[in-house]
Amino acid sequence: MNQDLNQTAPIRGKTLRWGMIGVGLSVIALTVAIRLFSGGEQAEAQGPQNPNVQRPAARAQPAQPIAAPTARNSAPAATGEQPAAAKPTAGKVVAQVNGVAITREELAEECLRRHGKELLEGMVNKFLIAEECKRRNIVITRAEVDGEIERMAQRFNLPVEQWLKLLKQERGISAVQYAADIIWPTLALRRLAGDRLTVDQAEIRAAWEMHYGESIRCRLIAVRDKARAEQVRAEAAARPDEFGNLAKEHSEDASASVKGVIPPIRRHGSFPEIERVAFEELRDGEVSRVVQVGNQYLILKRECKLPASQVAIERVAPQLEEVVRERKMRTVAAETFQQLQQQARVENILNDPAKRRAMPGVAATINGKPISMSELADQCLDRHGEEVLEGLINRRLLELACKKRNIAVSDRELDEEIAETAAQMVPPRPDGSPDVEAWLKTVTEEQHTTVEVYRQDAVWPAVALKKLVGDAVKVTEEDLQKGFEANFGPRVRCRAIVLNNGRRAQEVWELARRKPTAENFGLLAETYSVEPGSQALRGEVPPIRKHGGQPLLEKAAFALKPGELSEIIQVDDKWVILFCEGYTQPVEVDYAKVRADIHRDLYEKKQRLAMYEYFEHLRNSATIDNYLAGTSSSPTKQPTERVAEGQRRTDGGAPPAEGARHATVPLKPR
Repeated sequence: MNQDLNQTAPIRGKTLRWGMIGVGLSVIALTVAIRLFSGGEQAEAQGPQNPNVQRPAARAQPAQPIAAPTARNSAPAATGEQPAAAKPTAGKVVAQVNGVAITREELAEECLRRHGKELLEGMVNKFLIAEECKRRNIVITRAEVDGEIERMAQRFNLPVEQWLKLLKQERGISAVQYAADIIWPTLALRRLAGDRLTVDQAEIRAAWEMHYGESIRCRLIAVRDKARAEQVRAEAAARPDEFGNLAKEHSEDASASVKGVIPPIRRHGSFPEIERVAFEELRDGEVSRVVQVGNQYLILKRECKLPASQVAIERVAPQLEEVVRERKMRTVAAETFQQLQQQARVENILNDPAKRRAMPGVAATINGKPISMSELADQCLDRHGEEVLEGLINRRLLELACKKRNIAVSDRELDEEIAETAAQMVPPRPDGSPDVEAWLKTVTEEQHTTVEVYRQDAVWPAVALKKLVGDAVKVTEEDLQKGFEANFGPRVRCRAIVLNNGRRAQEVWELARRKPTAENFGLLAETYSVEPGSQALRGEVPPIRKHGGQPLLEKAAFALKPGELSEIIQVDDKWVILFCEGYTQPVEVDYAKVRADIHRDLYEKKQRLAMYEYFEHLRNSATIDNYLAGTSSSPTKQPTERVAEGQRRTDGGAPPAEGARHATVPLKPR
């Protein structure tokens, strides 16, 4: 329920992930194609979080002849922005920020720097498969490509135009790119694979069991130390009814927050050992042995067996056959490329500085045939031009603001900012100094970026904005008192029911009023709450503190006496009902001893808010012509210089959770 103003820290280490077992067929095919033909790192991405981010169409066609997308297949996605007037310089100048140009050459260089490596891999892969198709006289026709697009749209009961628009909005994939970089390669791979994609009845049966068959409801405890796992297992076996509380106390993965609750375990998934334990070794109510999966040690408690769905296998056999075929496609695609790469002579020039100097203008050679840097730059511009241009526009705004106020950002200041962040994000070195190397390794590995891009896109804007905001941020004594109360004052122990319908909220509130007990409220939460955490925990939520960012909930909670039911509280598009179970005791701490820590954390919180709002002020008061996206924006009235809004917007709340300090205004699409 707390609204933190910064983002949470990056996840360190890989944990066992329990997710939905059923995966949409088109998503599987899409992921395979993106991995092979758009670059390896992009395959794991789940698409842009902001559906309004638009990416450019891919103009380059694959080497093997295919149908060029028809006008029907290339309808532009709506941007909701005012179109910009065409300019004579549109070919050389891709944007203007307050009259200052950003050239196509600048944009191409930035696109190459960020995405050249993975896109080159995709270009090589497409070249290899095109050459193999040519060798085996395989031709994918325009009609086949259009037919596959229509088939994919029909699978979701959507018109083709709406399907293509959805791809653009949700995955950032244009119609041209979809046809050339996803549909054509997928069809080509199918033809190359031949009978290796054949599906038999046993495989269809296994797929039915996986999606519709019986499953086992379990709770889970996951730890990383075997000895500790054995200790926890012994305790759980002795007290199986307390398994949920033990999971909450000991589990080291996300299931701890819901007392070990995980999705039901099905057959033929990714963890056969877990399936064997759940289905064959345990009976309802029993606790398993310690099971090692990867670098974790797991303990299961079987709660019950869920019956199979009443779905006849004959009715869903065609869909299941495609599920199996698409799954096989991933293996076949990998094997195909491994074979093609072994047979080809591929020389990567882009990633070798010495070779780049010896062969300027060449990105790679395949069997002696060159892929030029200009070809690669065009691919980068087509695929990522709009998003990278948004970053350049944001940076140009900051550069102009710094120039206007004679502010410079030095390399030393960037190094200091990185060191300060490292001190908060990773354990220090043995001598107590910040472990900058460990932090940079974390950033580059988890964000799939380079140190250079991190410094330019995240650290530089943060330092620039801090200097632009200056000393406008103030922390008052009132703020400090609120911060102290938020951290160390009493909190309300509540249960909560979260609903997404006002009428249903009224019905549930009436049921709670008739029997206002914690037990009845917990049952109602388990039955009706739409928030998974409160549902799984029978309404239990972390104690509510003052000045935590949810004033309506806080006011309602602190007005309650133990055993009382709140009114229905509307928070955004949700309705919340609280049941008070009591209050925590204030933490006995000397205010003078913690005042400096509270001041520092509140200052950083206010500073982040001020930085964000200052940047929004720059953006909203600028005249920006984006010729690549075809949009234009300008202020509706002449803005005036103002101090950081963070000075007036403060809740005096608790120190924010540790997070990505440089995520305030990244040079990414808005």
